[in-house]
Amino acid sequence: MSQPFTVGVLVGSLRKDSVNLKLANVLASLGHGMMFDFIPIADLPLYNPDLDGPDAPVAWGQFRARIRAVDAVLFVTPEYNRSIPGGLKNALDVGSRPMGRSVWNGKPAAIATASPGGIGGFGANHVLRQSLVFLNMPAMQQPEAYIGGAFDLLDAEGRLVKRETKSFLESFMRHFEIWIVRNVSDDLRVRALS
Repeated sequence: MSQPFTVGVLVGSLRKDSVNLKLANVLASLGHGMMFDFIPIADLPLYNPDLDGPDAPVAWGQFRARIRAVDAVLFVTPEYNRSIPGGLKNALDVGSRPMGRSVWNGKPAAIATASPGGIGGFGANHVLRQSLVFLNMPAMQQPEAYIGGAFDLLDAEGRLVKRETKSFLESFMRHFEIWIVRNVSDDLRVRALS
């Protein structure tokens, strides 16, 4: 029996009742061939090179270790001012340092953005892709997931209420698993196929 890939999930919104957190939970429930580790970003101190080194904040070390341990990363985020939330950008910065020791390097990624508006976080999705290029994270290109009208797609408990959205999200997660298989390191590919 093959071992499932472990996917780190980073949610850009810090709200307890975030629609993006609800969407991330739905996506995880649809990723049947994967295990998911929701990695919090709210308590990461702002990245400052002066603090890095042997006495770096404990939260940075814990975060880096958790990202290092996953095979791939799923980003689920809202759009703030046509960009990504500051907490998510800080997480990218913390994981990318110290220079030359980025925990993101080579990890396959997928991005889903959700918003109540019609364009579904398009700006955030593309801004995040720019950072992933620099971080050497192969980001899944198709299907793209811009989830507009997100407040009408989920009930109060976070369950999807539209069947066509569920079909799309199932397809998105199937494609993500294929993307991971194509882009993980050779040792992980052997493990998954054994």
